[in-house]
Amino acid sequence: MGKNSKKIRILEAAAHVIQNKGIFYLTLDAVAKEAEVSKGGLLYHFPSKEALVEGMVHHLIDTYIKRIRTSASNDNIDQGKWTRAFIQETFHQNQTSKEMNASLLAAVAVNPDLLEPMRKAYREWQQHIENDGIDPVKATILRLAVDGLWLSALFDLAPLNNDYQEDIVAALLQQTEKP
Repeated sequence: MGKNSKKIRILEAAAHVIQNKGIFYLTLDAVAKEAEVSKGGLLYHFPSKEALVEGMVHHLIDTYIKRIRTSASNDNIDQGKWTRAFIQETFHQNQTSKEMNASLLAAVAVNPDLLEPMRKAYREWQQHIENDGIDPVKATILRLAVDGLWLSALFDLAPLNNDYQEDIVAALLQQTEKP
């Protein structure tokens, strides 16, 4: 097994601990057990709990950034492509990746400064969205709406069923098209 695959397994194990037991159960011992590695093996890759959470955030944001950039670059219609990419990928992450939620919750609990890569990515996306060929206020409202959908699910605040979420995302995406 390669070094990166073991690191990924550890990061996924940490997310699994948070998802199934809660943030207060995120310990190096619990993660090592979940990842089926020795504590020494875990410490080799992540020398502290903060380093582990930082690794979770970086893994999450690197994947998220790559997916949004790829989606935007593959979009054949220039107008609204960054807004569409952000909406689609945020919805996709919300539907498929509980790791994202676990990583962000862990960062907030351990050290909110660990969210800086996410803040930086959001600043970049916001610039793209504001210069996306559609009204910048409208584009920002669309970004905030999909963020609200995600946060509603994250905090279990009257989450919507999947079909209804898909309808909402379709309506948001429609707003990025020419009238």
